[in-house]
Amino acid sequence: MNSSHDVLIIGGGPSGTGTAAILAEYGHKVLVLEREKFPRYHIGESLIPFTFGPLERLGLIPKMRKSHFVKKYSVCFVQPDGKRSQPFYFFNRYDRETIAQSWQVLRSEFDQMLAEHARERGAEVREETTVTQLLKNDSGRVIGVEVKNKDGSMEHLFAKLVIDASGKEAFASNRLGWRIGDPYLNKVAVWTYYKGSKRGEGIDEGATTVAFVPQKGWFWHIPQHDDMVSVGVVAEGKYLSRDGVKDPETMFQREIGENKWIEERLSTGTCTGEYWITSEYSRHSKYGASPGLLLVGDAFAFLDPVFSSGVMLALKSAVLAGEAVHQALVDDDVSPQRFTEYAALVREGIENMRKLVYAFYEPNFSFKDVIMKYPKAGDAITDCLSGDLNKDYTQLWDRIREFVPLPDDLPYGVPLAA
Repeated sequence: MNSSHDVLIIGGGPSGTGTAAILAEYGHKVLVLEREKFPRYHIGESLIPFTFGPLERLGLIPKMRKSHFVKKYSVCFVQPDGKRSQPFYFFNRYDRETIAQSWQVLRSEFDQMLAEHARERGAEVREETTVTQLLKNDSGRVIGVEVKNKDGSMEHLFAKLVIDASGKEAFASNRLGWRIGDPYLNKVAVWTYYKGSKRGEGIDEGATTVAFVPQKGWFWHIPQHDDMVSVGVVAEGKYLSRDGVKDPETMFQREIGENKWIEERLSTGTCTGEYWITSEYSRHSKYGASPGLLLVGDAFAFLDPVFSSGVMLALKSAVLAGEAVHQALVDDDVSPQRFTEYAALVREGIENMRKLVYAFYEPNFSFKDVIMKYPKAGDAITDCLSGDLNKDYTQLWDRIREFVPLPDDLPYGVPLAA
């Protein structure tokens, strides 16, 4: 097989460019294929504390500290009547100079930073290039991709390994029939942006706020730089579309009045005028790898965003994948079983966060009730919510199950052997 690249990566988001940066750092020839042109819009703007580790491994902490992204030190929760919890400051548990301070990012700028960083490390990032299909040999092994270039020309590209980092689009799992929805987490989100709305001061300026609406729906309120705020509502589709409402703007504006804190915060701001909507948040890929193919980031699995785990999981899977693929290339063996440990680690993290998300959506559940009965459970809940996902939480799950049912682990993400 004639190829000028070791690895082809579908998608130039955090998982794709993160994986590319590590592989290029090791000297491998990597090509990232991004459909759009940077900077391009994307949702998913709040980084949880344990995003620090992957950012540090990628060498991005100095750039993040020099950026104008709003610093994030805490999360707080607000009841529909406007009653606000005390902020949960990360520095009450973690080192103040590292994990305890995160960021609220503008994804167009953040993703472009990651793409440029991958280029600096030696990766090639080709924009405005659409992958149209996976190329396979007679045995069914993925050997490359077909792309449509900016000028409309078609091209076949080949490599030792293709990595799908296409995000929520889930390019490979959709085409291979691997995509599976979550049994319960099938919410709808509607969001927009406000300029000049009220926000906290000092270290509270960048706090993420989760503000509840009826039937376990919730708003996110994420302050950004340039006096902008990302604000959206997530709930069951039948709740948001009640009374036959289908227009995203009408859905959003109606829900503002369902939470007094949100109503008060947005009362002084000006909406940018554009409303976004998406559904079927949570889904999984049945397999995480097959001959010639590896899935990374949201293409592997995506969870409901209530705890802002998306970017952290994407970057962590990128670091894990980069290290695993590097060793596989060194050993000249990129067979699916080489990625068994990688897939198990990613899946473990997803399942741990998934249990907390399930608990959150139970109508009568409160983490406060668990902590009142088991005070030490508070540390474990904080660690999991902060993204420290690859450790044993068996005792925590046993305690939470005294209050609500939790889901069993899903048997997905394993490599598919030849």
